[in-house]
Amino acid sequence: MSKNTYAIIGSGALGGFYGAKLQKAGLEVHFLLHSDYQHVLENGLIIKSKDGDFNLPQVNAYNHTNKMPKCDVILIGLKTTQNHLLAKFLPPLLKENTVVLLLQNGLGAEPEIAKIIGEDRVIGGVCNLASNKVSFGYIHHIDYGFIRIGRYAINYQIAEITNKMREINQDFENAGVPVNLTEDLLLERWKKLVWNIPYNSLSVILDARTDEIMGDANTRNLVTEIMQEVLESAKSCQRQIPDSHIQKMLDHTDKLQPYLTSMKIDYERRRPLEIEGIIGNPLRMAREAGVKLPKIEMLYQQLKFLDARNRVNNG
Repeated sequence: MSKNTYAIIGSGALGGFYGAKLQKAGLEVHFLLHSDYQHVLENGLIIKSKDGDFNLPQVNAYNHTNKMPKCDVILIGLKTTQNHLLAKFLPPLLKENTVVLLLQNGLGAEPEIAKIIGEDRVIGGVCNLASNKVSFGYIHHIDYGFIRIGRYAINYQIAEITNKMREINQDFENAGVPVNLTEDLLLERWKKLVWNIPYNSLSVILDARTDEIMGDANTRNLVTEIMQEVLESAKSCQRQIPDSHIQKMLDHTDKLQPYLTSMKIDYERRRPLEIEGIIGNPLRMAREAGVKLPKIEMLYQQLKFLDARNRVNNG
């Protein structure tokens, strides 16, 4: 078994869950926490999971990366809206061979992180996870958990699988988390956006759960048309996603229990929405390639309005 040590930056529904699984499997894990730092320091973490519930009465909890040890792997579970903090968070944790694993939604975060730490350290992860943070130190894992991991190379070129990636793969597999290693991170990010762009956007704009969106013929057609635009965008970046992927995503969502997307939850809690990572950056990449995406453009404009108004009302 590898002796990799892990730092978890953003120990919420995603980072907290994966970090807890790694610690349970016997690895040394250090958690950066924000609002629930004191609670987790005193009480540990509780994970309610479809794969079996477990408690970690003691975890290594910190409220600043300056206080954390340098680690082999830094797992980023923050929302992309908080990535501006990483220039301050990452440097204290870096050893000579440290890699950063970005387990975030959307597109375009890797080049930003590469500017801070160098592209050879950056690995992207696309997560298929339904998990919510219920309260301080308490995470409910509803379904899935699968991760696709690929190395970032400049402009998202195809990049070989490294030994470090194989070690991370083994660590996660030992923790009961299935992983797939890929040479094409950009393709995996686009495939995830086929789901993320329509459902995250429409759940906020229409104030609806996934099952409500799927239960109406009009919105179901709209989802399909938006997915078609995502395929066009991917094609503009020389990434081919077969049409059959759309049906696969529709079937997958039909089977999902009534689900609130992460963007809808953020909206209800009056947090900033991940509009740029999930919609804005893909839109700009397609636009630069000369491709027009009228429906996704409209989603983007509506979400920018709703997000701004939501936060003004919060203030």
